[in-house]
Amino acid sequence: MTILVAYDGSDDAKAAIALAGELMRGEHAVVLTVWERVALAASRASAGLMLTLDQAGLEDEAIGEAMRQLAEQGAELARQAGLEASARCDTDSVSVWSTIVDVADEIDAKLIVTGTRGLGGVRSLLLGGTSDRVLHHANRPVLVVPAPEKSD
Repeated sequence: MTILVAYDGSDDAKAAIALAGELMRGEHAVVLTVWERVALAASRASAGLMLTLDQAGLEDEAIGEAMRQLAEQGAELARQAGLEASARCDTDSVSVWSTIVDVADEIDAKLIVTGTRGLGGVRSLLLGGTSDRVLHHANRPVLVVPAPEKSD
């Protein structure tokens, strides 16, 4: 069985990995980090955030490398949690949620695992509502893991 775990480095994503490892120890997992290209993000943002294409290309390269490292970090956490994990990093084609669903279809994942919320802001990889959209659009089971309890 292959499971797909959406990972953005947030506490929610880490909790999702931990629970997936606890419930499905020894299973194969693809830990997916999805990111948005700077030029696309800028075009979706206000006009005050416009970048030249040269700047966007350099920024995309740097962000892409950081996101690949983040995916590797998630895969390592998954291995520590007891999963046989590999990392995958994709840019979103239309939206983060649709990329997660598309990758799950591509790899024929038996289950998608995601946290309830991501990081937010420009660094957000699992935007608010992403887990809800994945849940409603995926043609396979989805496990949405709530945020870990915060101690005061």
